[in-house]
Amino acid sequence: MQNQLDKQSMSVYRLSKLTGIPNPTIFSYKNNGVEPTFSNMVKIADALGVSLDEFRSDKRNG
Repeated sequence: MQNQLDKQSMSVYRLSKLTGIPNPTIFSYKNNGVEPTFSNMVKIADALGVSLDEFRSDKRNG
């Protein structure tokens, strides 16, 4: 997720507003290694305009 946020110059706050997912939850996904639920991952992918596969490649690449 971090790679996509950086590529799009999007803040956690903005992603929170676009997805309806609370800011602390997204922060936990981004910084604390908490795994998002599938439904939240779909919301995040939609908000960022990427496929879910993009996050799989992010995870493989570190």
